[in-house]
Amino acid sequence: MAQTQLKVLGLLKTSVGAPWAVRQTRDFVKLGAEVHVALPPGGPRVRQYQDAGVIVHPLQLDFPLREPWRFPALRHQLRALVEHVRPDIIHSYYVGTTLTMRLALGRSCKIPRIFQVPGPLHLEYRFYRWAEIATAGPPDYWIGTCNWIAERYRQSGVSPDRVFVSDYGVDVHDHIGRQTGKLRRELGVNEQVKIVGMVGLMYAPKRILGQSRGVKGHEDLIDALAICLKSEPDILGVFVGGAWGGAAKYESQIRAYAKERCGDQAIFLGTREDVPDLLPDFDVAVQPSHSEAVAATAVEAQLLGIPVVATQVGGLPDLIQDGETGWLVPPRNPPRMAEAILEILQDPKRAKAVASAGRTYAARMFDGEKKNRQVFDIYRDILSR
Repeated sequence: MAQTQLKVLGLLKTSVGAPWAVRQTRDFVKLGAEVHVALPPGGPRVRQYQDAGVIVHPLQLDFPLREPWRFPALRHQLRALVEHVRPDIIHSYYVGTTLTMRLALGRSCKIPRIFQVPGPLHLEYRFYRWAEIATAGPPDYWIGTCNWIAERYRQSGVSPDRVFVSDYGVDVHDHIGRQTGKLRRELGVNEQVKIVGMVGLMYAPKRILGQSRGVKGHEDLIDALAICLKSEPDILGVFVGGAWGGAAKYESQIRAYAKERCGDQAIFLGTREDVPDLLPDFDVAVQPSHSEAVAATAVEAQLLGIPVVATQVGGLPDLIQDGETGWLVPPRNPPRMAEAILEILQDPKRAKAVASAGRTYAARMFDGEKKNRQVFDIYRDILSR
């Protein structure tokens, strides 16, 4: 099959988040594919897809778990879309869109279907892992965005030849050497103040999963900052990212908790579209997640030569080798996190050396263009079978 003939249909549950899907589909277009995406109307990503040459279909195809009576209409919409587009391959980016895809099209579907698994959370719970895998049929394949995800599928009985590994990567050249000073100007702070920053949306704890804190670990970093401030008072904690999925109440709770623990030395900027211009001013970037694949913002921070502290979960060890390319700490452990932050701030020579090694590693291993070509080659592999 010639490259210009390949037709891809992507399924997304958001037109607000998932910038990696924009980059990936953009690169597929550059590789000669005709790319379609179905996603909710109205979000800022819609224009970005269109500008990249992607054909957009305004549909909300996330599985209606709380409103199952809506599923027959979704099934009809997806079937009609597939009949209209006639894709060679269908690529789903979320658990919810994957369930809709599989249940709507059936196990006898002749079109290969790929679920590029964005994160490991549902795989960490036996029932949800079983339920997702149980809906799969002969046309289904998986791409894990980290080695942990792929290995969990294999351990769960999925044939190894149906499981691939490829994270999303980032646009490397957009970050190496980037300097702005924008964040310090906005906050009105000089170089003497050390910025310990986190970029991450706020997901409210899911009680059904036994969570008492948000999955991104905001509370853990707040606790770690409170410990650091006892010995390093010139630290400013900066949190970039607002509430996601109706979590406004949770965001208010997080802000109040930070005020209680850190006073005015924890600042929340909300959701921003200029994150690449803010990151260069971080002295330490922290990824305190309880569950994560390879966090793009951690990769971007490494490319900027910023020391990164991350939790030892999911795909973060794919990026961070402790003491070599960054600092790995156990999840849900603010004292260890504080220890790593203080080590970076108190030993800048070593911090610079480790960050430099991290930059070299990230540039070599997480180049988004190469990763997207890798996924394109996975398409070819599957279609040739």
